[in-house]
Amino acid sequence: MRKFAVIDIGSNSVRLMFVADGKVLYKRLKTTRIGEGLADSGVLKDEAIARSVAAVAEFYEAAKTEGAESTLAFATAAVRSAKNGAKFVARVKETCGLTIEVISGETEAEIGILGALGNTDGGVIDVGGASTEIVIKKQNEIVYKKSVNIGVVRLKDTCGRDKNALIAAANAAAEAYGSVPHDKTLCAIGGTATTLAALELGLLEYDPNRITGCEITAQRMQERAEILLNMTVEEIAALPCMPKGRADVLTGGAVLLATLMQRLGVERLVVSDRDNLEGYAIKAGLFE
Repeated sequence: MRKFAVIDIGSNSVRLMFVADGKVLYKRLKTTRIGEGLADSGVLKDEAIARSVAAVAEFYEAAKTEGAESTLAFATAAVRSAKNGAKFVARVKETCGLTIEVISGETEAEIGILGALGNTDGGVIDVGGASTEIVIKKQNEIVYKKSVNIGVVRLKDTCGRDKNALIAAANAAAEAYGSVPHDKTLCAIGGTATTLAALELGLLEYDPNRITGCEITAQRMQERAEILLNMTVEEIAALPCMPKGRADVLTGGAVLLATLMQRLGVERLVVSDRDNLEGYAIKAGLFE
């Protein structure tokens, strides 16, 4: 039974996907927030690097223990935009021997839609920690893709939980996207979207099979953003199915999605648990 693993180093969390015989056996996550403070300083903090290196090394060893024949790893917006991103990559290599590919925003968009939709036409929005990608595919050709440097960790660092500041930042992002040729519906991937879906479904435990296919209308997203704005971080953290390290950034993510949906004319989101982890594996020829 062929086994392999993929590690995604995002701006808010490090994730591991373990695959055996063409099937995803599990995904695991550690919130290390490597993008903490990046919006202000332009560099990765030493402590954030240390947390993330430790998580990558732990996941890498776990994958080898499980019998992974190979482990691929990629890093996204925080590492690619930081002045000292190469320092993190080198530290991982020194610590556990794993080579990390730092991917571009365009590649991030491509693997996101590949993982979520495969060969199906449609559009994907991926709200991350330091960037948000929108990509549209028609007749099996990508006709639009754009990565904008806005995400939940950047929003927390620059706007906190200030409603007006969050909306202003989201409106600026909408301007940056310009005219997006979608069909009123986008597939939403990433931790913000899946957490909002879990809340929408009232899940007590995360279930990827129920998350995938969950629909959230523009009106409902606006309502959810208002609900979160009127809650404390502690109250959000106490909600069922709330991942550790997500509560203080979820409000910004909901405001961002609500604003983008309104500004770009998106009527509903269909959430998917399949995302850039699967997409990266497909692109590498390891997965279908």
